[in-house]
Amino acid sequence: MGIRTLGRKGWAAVGVGAALAIVIGVSAAAAGSRPAEEHRTVATAGFSEESSAPATPTPVVETSTVTETEAVPFAAKTVEDANRDAGTSAVMTAGVAGVRTKTYRVTTTDGVETSRELISDTVTKAPVDQVTSVGTRQAPAAAEPPAQAPAAEAPASCDPNYTGACVPIASDVDCAGGSGNGPAYVAGPVRVVGQDIYDLDRDGDGVACE
Repeated sequence: MGIRTLGRKGWAAVGVGAALAIVIGVSAAAAGSRPAEEHRTVATAGFSEESSAPATPTPVVETSTVTETEAVPFAAKTVEDANRDAGTSAVMTAGVAGVRTKTYRVTTTDGVETSRELISDTVTKAPVDQVTSVGTRQAPAAAEPPAQAPAAEAPASCDPNYTGACVPIASDVDCAGGSGNGPAYVAGPVRVVGQDIYDLDRDGDGVACE
């Protein structure tokens, strides 16, 4: 059996085919490995972006009803009282404050109040007015004590130790119509108000020359 040798053209064709096969193999190897590298790179980049973005919390909004009360001041008035002396007064009815009730709708966001709306405003307890009685009665004028008549002064010629009749001032006075010898006389009766210097009241009952 003889060996056939290739001619120059045959070896040329074999050389071109071998070179083409080598190029195709290298390209296939490169193509087979490159997609895996690109896939890993994309997957790694995607994981980094998702893990670094923080989650946004949802705010908690709540609505509630709140009731508050406040005092309602009372009024003060006065009335005239003819049975009370002018310039005096007294509280007849004590004042009492009332109560006002307000209801609000309150909205909070994450525990912080963000709005408040008044939905009811009512006076739940009415105030009581304070009443003061003021006197108008005029007190009667105080009666003046009666003027005392000035004591009648005894005439200068009458002895002040006696009243009822003028007992003259003399060295001696006797009751008229009696047994005395004067020199001066007095007609009684005479009341002794001091010292019986002339001894006119003999019986000592305070009345002389009876």
